[in-house]
Formats: sequence, C-alpha cells, structure tokens
Amino acid sequence: MKLILKKAHAHFYRLCVGLFFMLCYPFLYFLAKDPKHYPAIVRFRRFISGISSAAAGIFYRAEYEEPVDWSKAYIVCPNHTSNLDITAMCQLVKVNSSFMGKEELAGKAVTNLFSRTVHLPVNRESKISSYRAHKPSTEKLQSRTSMIIFPEGHIADDYPPQLQEFKNGPFRLAIEAGVPVLPVSIMDAWELLWDNGMQRGSRPGICHIFVHKPIETSGMSVDDADALRDRVYELMKQKLVKK
Repeated sequence: MKLILKKAHAHFYRLCVGLFFMLCYPFLYFLAKDPKHYPAIVRFRRFISGISSAAAGIFYRAEYEEPVDWSKAYIVCPNHTSNLDITAMCQLVKVNSSFMGKEELAGKAVTNLFSRTVHLPVNRESKISSYRAHKPSTEKLQSRTSMIIFPEGHIADDYPPQLQEFKNGPFRLAIEAGVPVLPVSIMDAWELLWDNGMQRGSRPGICHIFVHKPIETSGMSVDDADALRDRVYELMKQKLVKK
C-alpha cells in the first residue's frame, strides 16, 4: 500500500508540474522571443518549480555554513540523487542562473523551452559538445550569471544512493573563469522523490539543503582542477555521511 501511495503521489506531482507549466506557457512563449527577457524566464522557472512542489506537499529548507554573496557568479556544484534536485536548485539560487545538463532534457515537454533559452544542454559523452559549451558558460559567468552543474553527471541506480565520482569539468571551468565554487549538499531529496527501479515514487516532506562555504579559485591554475574536484568531493561526502 505504501508503494502504491508513493507512485500515486509521483503521478500527482508530475501532473502539478505539467499544469503550472501550461498555465505559464503563453507568457514563456512570448518571453522566449527576446534574450533580454532571460531574468523573467528564470523567475518563471523558479515559480513553476516551487508552486508545483508546494501543491504536492514538498518544500525546501536551506542551511548555510556562511552567508552567500549572490551578487557574485558561482559554479554551483550540488550532488545528484533525484530529479527533485533540479527544483531544489531553482529554489536555492534566486538570482540569474543557468543549468548545464544533459541534452536529452531538450526533448522533453517542460524542459524544452528552458533548454532553448536559459540552460546549456550538453552531450556528456561528447568532448566536442562539452568544448562548445565552454564559451557560452564563460560568457554567462562573466555577466554574473551562476552556472549550476551536477559534477556527478547523472543519477546513479544505487539504492540508497552513494556520492558518485566527480567529473573535473565544472572545476576547470571555475578556475578558468576565475569564479568561486559553491558546493551544495542536498541531504534527502531522494527520500522524497526516487526516480528509478522498484522504489520509484514520491511523498510530501521537506528537502534539506546544506550550502557549504564558497571556495575561491583565484590564484589557481587548470593544473589544480583535479585537486579542487577532490576537495569538494570529500567536503560533500563528509557532510552526507553525517546526515
């Protein structure tokens, strides 16, 4: 019975996402015609993700190691255990921000418009695709638009989930652009929404987010990217283990 209720709740949550997206679509369609409306599209993205979660009884609570100066651009690096992580980041990062994510999202109804306007779709298996994303990512960071990049690159099938190996791309980009890395540990999104296998389903609850102190990259070279990656990995792993 519990699993049936979780699956029913997951269907209801997806229905809420689709409903609120369709209600906002006429406005988004108009805004998508002009790049200057980028901030408005980001605000709609946050509104749709937040209200659809709230309608399904899912809320977000963030704890900060220290206050974050959101006037700066960051490479925001969260762990990735659930599709709910995307909504969690939309709620956490209240300023202009862009996800760098898998290009398959560009083919889905809700995420297609955002992939064409404010996000950067990337084929993670293609070095050429990653290279092409480097220039627009740098330009966004230079215009004080934060990039949200999941360094694990995917949601693993392990249940319960374990922190997966990080790719060094986000850390190399941070060093080259001269912006801080903001590690984010999403503590329990997978407990509210699990996307794979027999345990698939969702339930109401609070998603807890811990925002680590930003790590400055000034003075680093690209040769330090692996060490920075490992530092962020250990930082987040220790926090998630203490949960």
